[in-house]
Amino acid sequence: MKIDQVSLTLFAWEGIPPTRYHAAAKLESGSSALGLLTIGTDAGLQGHAFLGSATHTAANDGPGLIRFLKPLLMGRDPLEREALGAKLWPMSRLVSVRSIGAVDVALWDLAGKAAGMPIHRLLGTCRHSIPAYASSQVLDDASAYAEEAVAFRDAGWAAYKIHPPQHPATDIRVCEAVRRAVGDDYTLMLDSTWSYDFPAAIRVGRAIEKLGFLWYEDPLHDQDITNYVKLRQKLDIPIMATEYPATGLESYAPWIMLQATDYLRGDVAVKGGITTLVKTAHLAEAFRMTYEIHHGGNSLNNLANLHVACAIRNTTFFEVLLPDGAHKYGLAKEIEVGRDGLVHAPEGPGLGAEIDFDLIGRKTVAVLE
Repeated sequence: MKIDQVSLTLFAWEGIPPTRYHAAAKLESGSSALGLLTIGTDAGLQGHAFLGSATHTAANDGPGLIRFLKPLLMGRDPLEREALGAKLWPMSRLVSVRSIGAVDVALWDLAGKAAGMPIHRLLGTCRHSIPAYASSQVLDDASAYAEEAVAFRDAGWAAYKIHPPQHPATDIRVCEAVRRAVGDDYTLMLDSTWSYDFPAAIRVGRAIEKLGFLWYEDPLHDQDITNYVKLRQKLDIPIMATEYPATGLESYAPWIMLQATDYLRGDVAVKGGITTLVKTAHLAEAFRMTYEIHHGGNSLNNLANLHVACAIRNTTFFEVLLPDGAHKYGLAKEIEVGRDGLVHAPEGPGLGAEIDFDLIGRKTVAVLE
């Protein structure tokens, strides 16, 4: 079986609600473009992935994928993912890691279809469901966070994570308000999105320790390993870093060796696909560390993330980033959270996705080949 097709269909995504998580992840225009990556073979099988998100249009990364990655794929056996990955990763000097991730997801989708199995089966299924948590955007005031947290608690979701306004005193008040609203036993987390200096990170960290938060995510600049080491030594609450920078497996080594974080973090978009996530999760397992999977930025990436979550032992939750309208598009059937707070492993071959090809056809902007 050989690859004989690599194409990217750019399709419009309109009516996206305004969203904000931090300075580099916000949307005010209400429109973007996703790319449907198709990797086809001479055996008639195809693998698919989405490229892009509401805040990162595929029009940015698509041309580089076709120009630099497609020539490395054509004529190759799609099941030789390790060999192909070794060819693709040096191109990260020229293309985004998101492009490499999309190719890897599409190759896994194709492999699952060739085997007639869902991807989590190929990886080795560990579970068939996993608890979901709601992950807020930045809201107007403390009462808005409290009301939203209560709503998800009452709907049966396992936990609620706060993306705060990113001002330390305000952020503490938000965390206090949410804890009062949901009670002492409900699971809460804080993701401060790289917004504090070291003194502020200590101050907020000590406050949420007292409030019984589960983890403290990305309080410092994403490259500030030195201060993460100090922060972890001074706080008891588990620290979670490593979501960024957007690089592959090797980026985790210094964080582990310097003991700069308690949990590792990543997703298929910013870490280069399913292959990197699985390798990193197993690396974390060797150090008795948890590997929590970040939201994937689009609907197919989230399916890919879910397959990995169901195939590894050292993860606890599935992240659902809010609002839905900014992160779900292009599928006829999206991942759903049940009244029991769980999402369930897909059972169709490959990703098990129901891609809305009719919508993509109506919204096509360009086809890159």
